Amino acid sequence: MNPYVPRPIDQPTTVPLDLDADLSVLDEAKIFAAPEDPAQWPAWRNALARWRKSARERLDYDGSRYEQVPLDCFAVALVWLWDESLFDHATGEFTVDAFVDTSIEEFGGFDGIVLWHAYPVIGLDDRDQFAFYRDVPGLADVVRAFQARGVKVFVDYNPWDGGSADEVATLVADLGVDGVFLDTLKSAAELVDALPPQIVLAGESRVPLDRIQDHTMSWAQWFADSDVPGVLRAKWFEPRHMLHHTRRWHRDHLEELQSAWFNGTGLLVWESVFGVWVGWSERDKALLRFMRQTWSTHARFFREAEWTPLAGHPAGTAVYASRWDLDGETLWTIVNRGPDYDGPWIVDGGSVVASGQLAAGAVAWATSSGEQSSATMAESGFPARAAVRVPHRAAAVERPPSGFVEVPAGRGDLIVRHRRRETGLYGEAPFVDEWKPLPPRLHDTATLRRRVDLGRFAIGELEVSAAEFAAYREAVGVGPWPVADPEAPVTKVTLAEARAYAAWAGARLPTEDEWQVAAELGVIDRRDPLVWNLTESEHSDGRTRFVILKGGSAHRAEGSMWYFDGGPQPPEVSIKLLLMGLGLDRSPSVGFRIAVDLP
Repeated sequence: MNPYVPRPIDQPTTVPLDLDADLSVLDEAKIFAAPEDPAQWPAWRNALARWRKSARERLDYDGSRYEQVPLDCFAVALVWLWDESLFDHATGEFTVDAFVDTSIEEFGGFDGIVLWHAYPVIGLDDRDQFAFYRDVPGLADVVRAFQARGVKVFVDYNPWDGGSADEVATLVADLGVDGVFLDTLKSAAELVDALPPQIVLAGESRVPLDRIQDHTMSWAQWFADSDVPGVLRAKWFEPRHMLHHTRRWHRDHLEELQSAWFNGTGLLVWESVFGVWVGWSERDKALLRFMRQTWSTHARFFREAEWTPLAGHPAGTAVYASRWDLDGETLWTIVNRGPDYDGPWIVDGGSVVASGQLAAGAVAWATSSGEQSSATMAESGFPARAAVRVPHRAAAVERPPSGFVEVPAGRGDLIVRHRRRETGLYGEAPFVDEWKPLPPRLHDTATLRRRVDLGRFAIGELEVSAAEFAAYREAVGVGPWPVADPEAPVTKVTLAEARAYAAWAGARLPTEDEWQVAAELGVIDRRDPLVWNLTESEHSDGRTRFVILKGGSAHRAEGSMWYFDGGPQPPEVSIKLLLMGLGLDRSPSVGFRIAVDLP
């Protein structure tokens, strides 16, 4: 598969125009492709209307659930719970108001937020997906703080980790959230009866036709459109259904912005994709700000109006519009899929309804009362954001202390291997501008060759033991530390706690390169049980913090390729651990050893 080209399943579906055609072939479409010839558009709209009527009759469709769920949730952000725009790692506090204020400035604000919580950390130890919500102190207060600012809150459900409908329902009730985003699931019928009717279920990708009545939202990854804007199947079938376009690896979001605008649906903004930055350009943010202004003032049109796609087309142009008629008023949503343009936007009954300048890629709106506006186009370049390493402190001694082994200085090449997943290893985004990376390539092994120049250092032959860490706690007066096995490696410590121990011992953590060189020389050993080792490799891109782990662990999560790596690992293997806050970094699968600088 060419990863830069939509798969056949992602392509828009051609609509049969013959009056006796079997329209049930449209039941599983993502987008109904629009004909190139405007002369065919009336027949195309008629076919879509016949399909909707027949499909509703076949299913005995009941849309009553839409009368009970939160509506008008157009702009949604999918955000790592520990994103530095939402959580202050220095103070240990969530900063909801600052997040909302920034989102208004940059995107025009969000109607909803999905608090992404577990992947790609889940599988590091025995904690299940619910623990990564349940163990966050004060998370229900965070939910209420968002809701007080008019932002609906959704949790993320990962069916590949198991879990029952009752567990989901308990989580929803305990946190007081507005809905559940389904990860890797088009629908979850078992959750319909388990949750109160006002709780939103948002399926991923193509919600089955018979589930649109109880899955009132969906997030649409990888929906390819026709050259002439097509119609989204779920939205056409149920105008109140809120679909959110997103292409998480793309640096250019123009196509899904235009498709959402044309269809009266929403956008999912996903800037930090599992710990790598794929931010939105100033142009795309400006378009979303413009669109959200109209969504906020004309929301009823997009759920209640009579919708006529591809209406009022100025002949010979690439300017296309949807017409929305409600209570004697008309709203037009307009997209320019061609070059810069100056002329009529809407021609209705031979009369020009709206006209003016439209930049290439612009969106616009007009009303029957003569109002009209278009977006001001801004810079479309990708906003780079580097992952910067946090400098580590020196810890110089004259000679290796007891229990340390010396590693000579030297320059050389290291081969580093890591499972690519969606995280990459350092700051790189692995699949930029690809259509849809799929397994096994999505989880293949990548190789980095690093040129390193290491000074002379000594490293702990073994990890810090539970007894050693307990002695440190007693010495500094910070409280007792439970010790089941004095010789076992200490675990359940955060990066900050490991650094504090190292500083107390006159040492520091080894870098990932030092750890690997020492392991490849065979001068370090491992305690039992085997645990991942923290290294002095903290990075931040201003939104996500992470650290590199080495060595593998005895624990290995089984049953899904989405789990964190486990089991024994050779020295060249590295893995990226996204850093959490409020103690959630503590894991029985992670310990550390220390190092010192030598002259």
